[in-house]
Amino acid sequence: MANSRSYKEGLFKRLEDPEHVAAYLSAAYEDGNEEVFLLALRDVVQAAMGMSELARQTQLNRQGLYTLLSAQGNPQLANVRAILDSLGLKLTIEAKSTRKQAS
Repeated sequence: MANSRSYKEGLFKRLEDPEHVAAYLSAAYEDGNEEVFLLALRDVVQAAMGMSELARQTQLNRQGLYTLLSAQGNPQLANVRAILDSLGLKLTIEAKSTRKQAS
């Protein structure tokens, strides 16, 4: 298998596209499992800039970022917003469905 490449290499290549990043994180969030979302966010950070650069941009501790973006992470919303901002992303909330008004 000389021509095969690792899953992470292929994923990181796809994560160069901002639209793919948004879809990847949205799918991870919609999974409903916080661990899945945090690990997906970690993939995006590693593909885009790495933890050291993220730490510099967000002024958060690099080691703390590794913990925050682990399966056991429990980040504050402010930290998630800082990370998303550094990645050029924003968090958007929308209704699941529209409710019909009674006539």
